[in-house]
Amino acid sequence: QVQLVESGGGLVQAGGSLRLSCTASGRTFNSAIMGWFRQAPGKEREFVSRINWSGGMTYTADSVKGRFTISRDNARNAVYLQMNSLKPEDTALYYCAASSGRWSSSADAYDYWGQGTQVTVSS
Repeated sequence: QVQLVESGGGLVQAGGSLRLSCTASGRTFNSAIMGWFRQAPGKEREFVSRINWSGGMTYTADSVKGRFTISRDNARNAVYLQMNSLKPEDTALYYCAASSGRWSSSADAYDYWGQGTQVTVSS
């Protein structure tokens, strides 16, 4: 069992930066694949980025590649999403999720979800 709590969202101007954090509790965090997703109003949940258990392998969606970076600190049971050069279209509720073993961009592959943190980018 893994419980996830996101933080770090907020209101930022276009071109600004935010760093999202996701703190996990549970014994299996260190072996879990962690992912970030987002959902804008009226749109489907969208994959953003994922990272393997060691942090040595990542995959990021083309829509944010070069601007967003995922990382993790297993000693702190935490995963992060550094977001730079933010655009109004990045406005969404951002979710942290954990997968027990599937290296996938599909939301169906993730077993545990946080409640989300709101990111709003003004133009």
